[in-house]
Amino acid sequence: MLIFRILGFLCVLVFFSCSSSRFINSSAKKNILQQELFDNAHTGISIFDPSTNNYLYNHQANKYFVPASNIKLISCYAGMKYLGNQLLGLQYIKTDTAIFLIPTGDPSFLHKDFPVQPVADFIKQADKPLYMVDTWNDNPLGMGWSWDDYSEDYMVERSPFPIYGNFIRWFQVKGKKEMPTSPSDTIDTFIYSDPEATGEVRFGKPSANGVFQVQRDREANNFTIFEGREKNAETEIPFVTHGITTALQMIEDSLHVVIHPYAGKLPKGSIQNVYSQPADSMFTPMMHRSDNFFAEQTLLMAGNALGTGLQTNAAVQQLLKNELSGFPDLPRWVDGSGLSRYNLFSPRDFVWILNKMRNEFGWDRLTNIMATGGNGTLGALYKADSTRIYAKTGSLTGVNALSGFLVTKKNKILIFSVLINNHRQPAAAIRKQVAQFIHEIIDHY
Repeated sequence: MLIFRILGFLCVLVFFSCSSSRFINSSAKKNILQQELFDNAHTGISIFDPSTNNYLYNHQANKYFVPASNIKLISCYAGMKYLGNQLLGLQYIKTDTAIFLIPTGDPSFLHKDFPVQPVADFIKQADKPLYMVDTWNDNPLGMGWSWDDYSEDYMVERSPFPIYGNFIRWFQVKGKKEMPTSPSDTIDTFIYSDPEATGEVRFGKPSANGVFQVQRDREANNFTIFEGREKNAETEIPFVTHGITTALQMIEDSLHVVIHPYAGKLPKGSIQNVYSQPADSMFTPMMHRSDNFFAEQTLLMAGNALGTGLQTNAAVQQLLKNELSGFPDLPRWVDGSGLSRYNLFSPRDFVWILNKMRNEFGWDRLTNIMATGGNGTLGALYKADSTRIYAKTGSLTGVNALSGFLVTKKNKILIFSVLINNHRQPAAAIRKQVAQFIHEIIDHY
């Protein structure tokens, strides 16, 4: 009798699974695959049920795609796995005559998101001369990044000891002088919100489109200001880090502490740690607003914790040989943020890493870190599915990606990945159709 009950249960399970797969297949065709918007695009979809360990639907799920910012899911895994509960802000060795600082790649130092600054407090309270060890052997910009975006706020340089998020915030404040002597005296004022990097500031012609702009020279911290018509405006421009050099100049200006660069051997002595921020306080904005800088530094810090130093490629290779050796389709992985088009992953790869994250870190922690409907980069499209979708978006020209978790109306948790490459349509229209597909799965499964 028991065996018949088991067989009956299995039959019901198979029937339910087949019925669900048919529905998802129909929805995928209606909302994506048979839509004219996607005619010339390459599309991959994977839907996985972790409760049965079965795929409910796959369409080109083993094919490789440029995933854009979906790469941050993998960087986030590396950070959650190896950085612990607190970010390692700085290491040091203290001798009788000096303190030798060892950078760890922590991006939170004097960053506007973090009002509490344990590392800055430690530096200010130092009772001996300070030396910063220069062990940087990576490139500030990643392989395959668009070189002409160097001055955009989404392409901040990575470095061993970031400061102020490695960018300068500029403000335009319009107002008249108290006693103007000519019409030109009603000029605007332009100020840094952070200490000035070495270089020069120039004034160009008023902005052609009336928008306040600041441009930087490609290889130097020389800035040109273009006045806009706005009464008040601000912009953020990455600065050239020069390894640790610019950071040390800024520290002297802002904290009034001199730190000397040091290229010699570390002295003997125990290495002490200074912790900075709760790790999830970095992972959450990294995932919600798709922060490229946090993602790049997270991968560097994870590699450093693994013993590879602050070097992206070494970190990637170490992770792929060990914790991430189980990807169903061996990926090409070159950066932490997804800015590079050299990255190649399959939809099945993202399903796999998401399932691994859920198993290792737990549902509660993941859903606190990842954006849900109506916030972060998920924005307005998923407001109706708030708390039923937890996902990471990805966007480059011609690239649209979305991977994450769904909580259906029947309270089933599904893992999904939708990767679209080489489309020539408005990105908003592509995103809208994907959202409709996702909503139907939530509503009917």
